[in-house]
Order: sequence, then C-alpha cells, then structure tokens
Amino acid sequence: MESTESYAPDELTNRSPEPSESDSAEKQTHVRFLVSNAAAGSVIGKGGSTITEFQAKSGARIQLSRNQEFFPGTTDRIIMISGSVKEVVTGLELILDKLHSELHAEDGSDVEPRRRLRLVVPNSSCGGIIGKGGATIKSFIEESKAGIKISPLDNTYYGLSDRLVTLSGTFEEQMRAIDLILAKLTEDDHYSQNVHSPYSYAAGYNSVNYAPNGSGGKYQNHKEEASTTVTVGVSDEHIGLVLGRGGRNIMEITQMTGARIKISDRGDFMSGTTDRKVSITGSQRAIQQAETMIKQKVDSASERATE
Repeated sequence: MESTESYAPDELTNRSPEPSESDSAEKQTHVRFLVSNAAAGSVIGKGGSTITEFQAKSGARIQLSRNQEFFPGTTDRIIMISGSVKEVVTGLELILDKLHSELHAEDGSDVEPRRRLRLVVPNSSCGGIIGKGGATIKSFIEESKAGIKISPLDNTYYGLSDRLVTLSGTFEEQMRAIDLILAKLTEDDHYSQNVHSPYSYAAGYNSVNYAPNGSGGKYQNHKEEASTTVTVGVSDEHIGLVLGRGGRNIMEITQMTGARIKISDRGDFMSGTTDRKVSITGSQRAIQQAETMIKQKVDSASERATE
C-alpha cells in the first residue's frame, strides 16, 4: 500500500509520545469497540465515503459488524480497526474525533463533555491490563486521567470470551488511555495474532469490508454458506424456556448464531409426540450452534428441577 498522509488533529499534539516513535509502531495489531447504529452510519458516510477516507488517511483496515449484528447483551455494533499500531491509533482518532465533534455540536456547549467508549477485549488479555493487584490499571487511570473499568465475563452468552473495557473521559483522556492499553495488548503475542472479524459470535456473520483503494465505498461480503432447515422437537412444557421472557432467549440465540428459528403453534406437534416443532434455518454451523443453545436452555431447567 502506498504511504498515506498522517492525520493528527492539532489538539492532540501535546499528548504523550506516539507509539510511532518506537519500533513497536510497525507491529500488527487491532482494536474493537462498540458504537450505536446511528454512530455506525456516521462513520460509514454516504456511499461509504467517510470510512473510505479514514482508511486512506490512516492506512488501517476498518470493518463493521452488519446492521442488527450486535455485541451480546447490547444493541451496539462493533467496529474493528487493524493494521500497525500507528495506523490503528490514527484510524481510531479519526473515528472518535468525528463522533465526539458531532456529539459536542449537538450539546451546544463550549465545555467538552466526558464520553464513554467501550472496547472489546478477549478475556485472556484482560489480565495484562489489570496487572498484579490492579497495579497496571491504576497506573493507566492516573496517567490518562480517564476512568477505566473492566466488565466481568458474562457467562450467560454461549461462546462469549470477550469482556468490555469502558473508558470514560474527554476525547483527549480517552486517547491517552487507548495509547496505554493498546501498547500493553500489543505486547501480548496471542492478542496480536488473534485478528478476526469484528463480530465473531454469529456463525452466519458477513462483515462489511470497505476497501481503502478508492473503490467508492463498495464492499465485498464473504461467501455465504448454503442455507438449510432442520426441525427438532421440544416438549410443550419447555417451549417457554426456548422463547424466554418477552422472546429474549430466542432473540439471543438468533443473534448469537445467525440462524432463523420458528416455533410451531400450540397443538402443532411432531408426529406421534407432544413435542412442538422448532424449525432452524441457516448454515450447517449456525443450525448446530442453535441446537446446542436450545438444548442448554432445556437441560439447565431439567437439572434445576431434579436438584
């Protein structure tokens, strides 16, 4: 790739030394963070113009989870920026600067507000950020002046091995905290090698990839697997466990696996049984994951009943 013009807003020039001033600046890394659907649209821009511009300026690759493909337990999409440390930091600056400036303009205040940014970090890498007895995270908070909190791992979501690292503060404070956190994560070879799609929780996921080669914001989707339908039986008394309160469980399974799930009406049973029909449509992997999650819902209730 041809070298691109570096972008650094004037207000960032008084920050601590950029990672580019060390050899580690060229090491390949990535960062993932959550944005609302509206903010994702702002980052993409009309016809992909904004995200294409940001990729050209930073040299980083920027990917988004698709519409309605959220981080488990939230209604936020995921943006992943990958490249060298310098490229990733520059790409993140461009995105956050745009989002912060738009929010600042909406507030109509001259005082820069404190904002919240949620990074997605593998559970296996969070120990390095915390440090022995919390020493590392305390030093990061003192140096950046940003609030930094790490969520516990939420075991209610099947296959989830990521935690949220929440940064609160001004744009400047958040960027200082990101410099420190990213430098620590990049020391972890496992983290640096573990670059995957921004949304790795759903088997049916196709990330939106905007090519930074002036392609006008057009994107290519990964080829979808052939879609099939499998029907399984679930006893009538356990259907409520699959649905969940207000449909929460079935919505979670759908979001996590990418499969579509349809439950037969009352009285419409599998032949010769009193089991309701649960039709699962999607790729073979999506169907297998959905079946596993449904079985877990039913089995957990059965185990509680026998205790």
